[in-house]
Amino acid sequence: MPQPAAPASAQSLAINGGDPVSADPIPMISVDVTDADIDAAVRTLRSGMLAQGANVGAFEKRFADLTGAAHAIACANGTCALQLAYEPLIQPGDDVLCPSWTYIATASMIAARGANPVFCDADPHTYNIDVKDAEQRITPNTTAIAVTHLYGNPVDIDAIQSLATRHNLSVIYDAAQAHLATYRGEGLGAFGDAVTYSFYPTKNMTTGEGGMVTVNATELDRDVRLLRSHGETTKYTHERVGYNYRMTDVEAAIGVSQLDRIEAVTAKRRANAAALDAMIEAIPGLHPPRVTEGAQHSYHLYVVRMDLDAFGCDRDAFLEALRAEGVQCAVHYPRPAHRQPVFSEHGNVKLPVADRLAKTLFCIPVHPGLTQSQVNQIGEALAKVAEAYAR
Repeated sequence: MPQPAAPASAQSLAINGGDPVSADPIPMISVDVTDADIDAAVRTLRSGMLAQGANVGAFEKRFADLTGAAHAIACANGTCALQLAYEPLIQPGDDVLCPSWTYIATASMIAARGANPVFCDADPHTYNIDVKDAEQRITPNTTAIAVTHLYGNPVDIDAIQSLATRHNLSVIYDAAQAHLATYRGEGLGAFGDAVTYSFYPTKNMTTGEGGMVTVNATELDRDVRLLRSHGETTKYTHERVGYNYRMTDVEAAIGVSQLDRIEAVTAKRRANAAALDAMIEAIPGLHPPRVTEGAQHSYHLYVVRMDLDAFGCDRDAFLEALRAEGVQCAVHYPRPAHRQPVFSEHGNVKLPVADRLAKTLFCIPVHPGLTQSQVNQIGEALAKVAEAYAR
């Protein structure tokens, strides 16, 4: 798209033709590790009990209670969590409905199971899977649907569960970005056959690395626990082939400590998001995230959508100017999963919304480390850049 005659560059935009903003930029992400987390890890290190032990059990119990699930199984990372959830519920050769607008792991672990990810388009407002589009892609081999609660915004769970009931599908929810999000007043662990979480350092809570699977069926809980640890029922007795996907007690100690403040941290994210909403709603051509009806967003990421027709620049030029104003920003994601080289055989599938989102969405800081002054600065920077590039 053509660039406006003035300002001619991100640098000139920074201070009305002067030098770029010199203050430290507002960070996109802030990794939240406190002295309490460090002390919990050190106590465990000094105890000598480093492998999976009592801390893991305590972490699982508290996480299950927090998310409304009957059972929680801690594991090595979020990708392992997906693999552990998929294996009992999906068979090689199955067709599995899957959003294309998601992080690659949601789809790649379906392929790793030997199943076929059937990519579905995104809802243009919530950015989660388009349930009507998904239903049109069901085949006689479709046995499951994998759904991402993207950016921390729960999907329309009523619609997903209704679809699954009509077509006898297993449901796996990827909640790697949705810690403490809720749907109709309940934790996300209350729904579906399995829900997976990630505790990567940039997530709303972290254990350094780590993941969790929550389930409500006792038999499925047993299956996932066996898979996590080489199918072992008692020491050196192995009922099935499994993996070593265990979480360490050091990681779990950090997780338990982080759970002590996850509610306060999430409340701060929501407060920051509410302030950003109010500012962005007043900026022509920019759109704040729309929360799914009946849901409570946990704002792992705060996603802004551009109306490209309103600006004389593309998304990337807009972000260059925003960074010049001292606001870090990011793109999640630069391409949908069906456009990834690993899934090149899916490249001809028609998913127009997902393709459009790759060109129009960007993320700005929303993390709990932001001060009110920084939140205001983000809004002012967005308004300034938008006005400069407005058609």
